[in-house]
Amino acid sequence: MNYIFETKMEVRDYECDIEGIVNNANYLHYAEHTRHLFLRSLGASFAAFHEQGVDAVVARMNLQFKKPLRCDDEFISRLALTKKGIKYVFHQAIFRASDEVLCFQGDFELVCLVNGRLAVSPQYDEAFKDFI
Repeated sequence: MNYIFETKMEVRDYECDIEGIVNNANYLHYAEHTRHLFLRSLGASFAAFHEQGVDAVVARMNLQFKKPLRCDDEFISRLALTKKGIKYVFHQAIFRASDEVLCFQGDFELVCLVNGRLAVSPQYDEAFKDFI
């Protein structure tokens, strides 16, 4: 996969379950935070687009949990981006930083609501123009 963005994060103790591993729902938080940081790196803002009446929302996810992360693990969250019709597809993966072991991967399909209606977003197309 040709990743176009990455960020480093750390597992916090409250994100782990009784087994001492990251609860599966937290991977969705990591992936969403990565997408927001990616957008910010392009000089755009999820919040600013919302204020303009444009909301990117997750329509579908395909997730694969490979190896568990544990408390205090550092990890690298990476993403690639494609566009299929009106959908932006984020191909995301999380790797444990110490050994680059793949821990999680998922495809996240996002669509845009413009003033509450499903539509093409010129704002997101412009932000992502170098990648789609």
